Amino acid sequence: MSDPAFDVIVIGAGAAGMMCAIEAGKRGRSVLVLDHAKAAGEKIRISGGGRCNFTNLNTSPKNFLSGNPHFGISALSRYQPKDFIALVGRHGIAWHEKTLGQLFCDGSARQIVDMLLAEMQAAGAELRLATEVSNVERTADGFRVTTPGGALACRSLVVATGGLSIPKMGATGFGYDIAQRFGVPIVPTRPGLVPLTLTPDLLARLLPLAGVAVDASVRCGKTRFDEAMLITHRGLSGPAILQISSYWKQGETIEIAMAPGIDFFEVLRTARTQRSRQSLVTVLADYLPRRLAQLIAETHGADRHLADLSDKVLRAVEMDVNRWEVRPAGSEGYRTAEVTLGGVDTKALDSKTMEAKSVPGLFFVGEVVDVTGWLGGYNFQWAWASGWSAGQVA
Repeated sequence: MSDPAFDVIVIGAGAAGMMCAIEAGKRGRSVLVLDHAKAAGEKIRISGGGRCNFTNLNTSPKNFLSGNPHFGISALSRYQPKDFIALVGRHGIAWHEKTLGQLFCDGSARQIVDMLLAEMQAAGAELRLATEVSNVERTADGFRVTTPGGALACRSLVVATGGLSIPKMGATGFGYDIAQRFGVPIVPTRPGLVPLTLTPDLLARLLPLAGVAVDASVRCGKTRFDEAMLITHRGLSGPAILQISSYWKQGETIEIAMAPGIDFFEVLRTARTQRSRQSLVTVLADYLPRRLAQLIAETHGADRHLADLSDKVLRAVEMDVNRWEVRPAGSEGYRTAEVTLGGVDTKALDSKTMEAKSVPGLFFVGEVVDVTGWLGGYNFQWAWASGWSAGQVA
C-alpha cells in the first residue's frame, strides 16, 4: 500500500508555516501541517506581552539582517503590512499602534492564532499536532516524511520549523538538519534580540541599579538604536540593548549615551557657573534616574560642590553619561533570545518562492532562513511574507 499523499506537507505550525498552508490551500492544494508541539502558534501566543506585535508599519529590507541584504525584497514587497492588517480586519480583531510603527492586538494574541487556524480550516488544510517528524527522504515524485503514525508522501515539502530561540517552547535545530541532509548550506547561527551579560566586576558595580531604566542611544560599530535600556541583575536589557545585540559580536564594545542629543559637558560647565554650590549628583539627577546619577557621581566625588570640579573631571563625567563604553561578557543565549540569527543560506533559495534552487519542491520559510528582523513586529512580517510567497507555488 502506498503512503497517503498530499500536495504539500508543512513542517511547523508557527506563523510562517500556517500562512504558507493557508495560501497553498487557497490554490486547491491538499495541505497537511505537522508540528511536534501540542498547540499551534505558541510563539505567537506569548509574543508582545501576550498581545502579539503582529507587524510594523515601517517594514522595509533595511530592518533585516541577512548574509544577502537584498534577499527579502521580493517577499516583503509582495506581501506587505497592509495585507496582514486587512486580514486582521476581516476577522474583526481590534488593534492599536504603539511607538515606532509597532501594531498590537487590543486583546489577546490568541486572536491571531485563532484567525490563522480558521483561515487554514477554510482553505482545507489539515493540522496534526503532537506529531514528531523523525525522517525526511526524497522520492521519485516528491518527499516521504516519517512520523510515529507512519510515512506520509507529498509533492512539495515546506520547512517552517523556526530557529533555536526559546528552547523551553520546543525550539530545535531540526530545520537546519533537513537543509544539510539535502545539501542546502547553513549560515552559522547565534542568538539575536537577546539581553547582554557583563563581566563580574562591572555587574557587581551595577547590581544596586537592577530595575533602573533609561532612554538611551546604544551604538555598535556604525549601527545605533535609540530606545529604552534596562539594567538587570544579569546585565543589560531593554529594547535598545536587544536591538544592538543582533549586531554585536563576542569581544566587541558597545557605546551607550544615557542623555542622547545633549552636550553634557556644556550642561555641567553651565551648572558649575550658575549652581556652583550644588553637588554633582543633583545636576545629574535632572537628566538621569536618581540611583544612576548617584553611582556616576560617586566615581567623581559625589560630596564635592560643582565649583570644586575641574574641566577634566567634567569631561570624565560626560564620558560616563554619553560615551560609556561597555564590553559585554556575552549574551543570555537562546534561552531568552527572541530570534535566531543565521540559518538556511539565502544564496541557496529562490527569493521569490523560497524554494531550494538545488532541490525542486523543497521550501524554507520564516525564522529557519538567514533573514532576521529588528525588534518590533518585523520578524512576524517576514514570517507572513515568506510563508505567503512559498504558498503561491508549493
